[in-house]
Amino acid sequence: MSRANGDEAIRRPRMTPEREAELLVATIDVLREVSYDELSMDLVAARARCSKATLYRLWPGKPQMVAAALYGTRPMRPEEIDTGTLRGDLLAIAELLGPHAEKDAPLFAALGHAVLTDENLADAVRETLVEPWFADLVGVVDRAVERGELSRRPAATDFLPQTLLSVMLTRPMLERLPADTDYLTRYVDHALLPALLHT
Repeated sequence: MSRANGDEAIRRPRMTPEREAELLVATIDVLREVSYDELSMDLVAARARCSKATLYRLWPGKPQMVAAALYGTRPMRPEEIDTGTLRGDLLAIAELLGPHAEKDAPLFAALGHAVLTDENLADAVRETLVEPWFADLVGVVDRAVERGELSRRPAATDFLPQTLLSVMLTRPMLERLPADTDYLTRYVDHALLPALLHT
């Protein structure tokens, strides 16, 4: 290591995972209070009690920071779920998503417009949040195939992430009710499972 690199390492202590998680939570907290357009690195830095330079060392800009915050604070981690059955795994996902549905639906609805109008945000969300999340959900089905529960990956798997997200966003809009755990459980039993088992 050169002396310059060594000096830089001394001046910049490594960010701990716990501190990075605090920055991600601060980003989401600010995003819930203001629109994406109004969110700024200054506001997040003030909430997280850090410098803007700290944020820019972790993320090149606001789109990447927001995408990382959405992924890092997500309640659902399908890669950690393995109940032994496809239904059990899907119900476990419903139990994780349900308690967050009421507060998360307005956030994702508002971000939906921003994603459609901001190409940089759209790219960041797709790469950081959507693609890993889709892969994790598809992994739930693939594990069912590996267990022999399904003979092959059903065609409906390609629509699993989209349909799960859509019911969380549309129920508040159409019924003025959150897609809570009970609703998502019924959705699993009466919509998702029949589609996935129809191979």
